[in-house]
Amino acid sequence: MNSYVEKLSLMPEIIQPILKNTDMNVDPKIYFNIAIKIYERFMEVFSDGGMQEAAYEVKEEMEEMENTELDIAITGETGSGKSSLINALRGKKAEDDGAAPVGVTETTLNPKVYTHSNYPKVKFWDLPGIGSPDFSPESYLKMVDFPSYDFFIIVGSERFRSNHTDLAQAIQEMEKKCYFVRSKVDADVYNMERSYPNTFNEEEVLEKMRNDLKKQLKKCFRNTIPQVFLISSWDLAKYDFPRLVETLEKDLPSLKRHAFLLSLPMFSPEVTEKKKSVLKSHIWKISLVSAGINAIPIPDLPLACDVALLLGSMVAFYKRFELDDDSLARRAKLARKPVEELEAVMKSPRMGEITRDLVIKKITDSAITLIPHLLVRSLVAAGVSFTSTYWMLSSFINNLAEDAERVRMKALEPEH
Repeated sequence: MNSYVEKLSLMPEIIQPILKNTDMNVDPKIYFNIAIKIYERFMEVFSDGGMQEAAYEVKEEMEEMENTELDIAITGETGSGKSSLINALRGKKAEDDGAAPVGVTETTLNPKVYTHSNYPKVKFWDLPGIGSPDFSPESYLKMVDFPSYDFFIIVGSERFRSNHTDLAQAIQEMEKKCYFVRSKVDADVYNMERSYPNTFNEEEVLEKMRNDLKKQLKKCFRNTIPQVFLISSWDLAKYDFPRLVETLEKDLPSLKRHAFLLSLPMFSPEVTEKKKSVLKSHIWKISLVSAGINAIPIPDLPLACDVALLLGSMVAFYKRFELDDDSLARRAKLARKPVEELEAVMKSPRMGEITRDLVIKKITDSAITLIPHLLVRSLVAAGVSFTSTYWMLSSFINNLAEDAERVRMKALEPEH
């Protein structure tokens, strides 16, 4: 990476502490001071030229990120909860269009792919069941085209059998990651509570389940024991699913990690923050490309930006936070509430209201404070455009993240 791109990539570390908890309605003096810091950084980086070259380089990085595919293989015995987990990861229920069928007898011998509604490059592969008596890990992995997947999740609903552990060992020997998921934990916890109403302690039950599974797996693995996660596909915020997310976040390479995090359903405030952080770490790239490539002049201002790029980015942000029309409709259906009830808590414009004219107005409003203070030349105009775009997108992401939390909490409110 060129030195000027490296320096500009530090922009979030320099500016983000100042931008925290700010929006477009802050005191103009505060905005001006922040904007000047962003602008000065831009001018420092490109004082000796190289802006166009950096913009093209960053544009290629953005395209690579947008085209990064993530293939997640999910396997286990028939009836273990594979399909329910796939649906949960896609933000769907079994009755939704395109959902993986739940509660049906498995007959397929071929992997079946399910793409993410808002992130089609993320694919979940429902692999054939591994419950047959003559199961062979080597022939199974060859049949399902082992090299195609980035990692494997092995699902078990009661205990992990030899088929599970044999498969995990074969996956490890081929130097890929696999994780054990113990599904339907909510049902087990409920049954224990019914059986021992006076002495029931949920944390003790969960810890006993974890310890039993670890002991079981220790007998089967000589070297690295795959991690085990207790989950409920009905409520991803409970039990160990958040820990599974953190583990994958550490294990996946950068671009695939971003794809995974952005594809997660909005099930907790922590996910909202993770998505916000990922998106904000890339807005300097959008801002640079917008200012430096295919610039479209904005009337009456010595400013240039790629409005089409900004418009596309802002629409994508809605989808990442599940605030687009389709996602809101799905959430409303799951919550058994009118979609209007969820939309009413949003303060941002509806996605359909994000138009070219609105983008231009937002950029213009951001830039207008800087213009009178600067002698406008070509590089200066690009610096103003970069600064205005960076500020506008950062504020926009903040606002959408807040809306996403309001919508999530509204959906969780009990029905009256």
